[in-house]
Amino acid sequence: MNKRTQSRSAARLAAVQALYQHEMEGTAVAQLVHEFHQHRIGKIIEDAEYADADIPFFDDIVKGALARADEVDAAITARLASGWTMDRLDRTMKAILRAGAYELIARGDVPVGAVVSEYVDVAKAFFDGREAGFANGLLDAIGKDVRGTSA
Repeated sequence: MNKRTQSRSAARLAAVQALYQHEMEGTAVAQLVHEFHQHRIGKIIEDAEYADADIPFFDDIVKGALARADEVDAAITARLASGWTMDRLDRTMKAILRAGAYELIARGDVPVGAVVSEYVDVAKAFFDGREAGFANGLLDAIGKDVRGTSA
């Protein structure tokens, strides 16, 4: 994996964590981004090293997903099974799907397959079971919806 790929992967993971924190605490966007820049990205916290991330990419995902939350959530909701709502999703999964859906909607420079694969890897970092497959199927479907292509 080259350095750019690694820094984008780190940015995606950090963005999911930031979106989760926003969901849990309602932290203002500017404060949230500042906190990650100053205290998380590239730092060592409780013996865990947070990788250096592509900061502009991280900022775009976090700020964009929150600024376009209605559009992002509508894209996710459109592909949830009948009877499912955003409120029923685990908050970590919601953050993963929001970051991935935003990237599919707004970052045409990143191939659908790369977006789906990266967020499946993020899901695997947080979940043990079928959740990675759920994220894969849902993000692939959103890719088809917004770009007319799948992974």
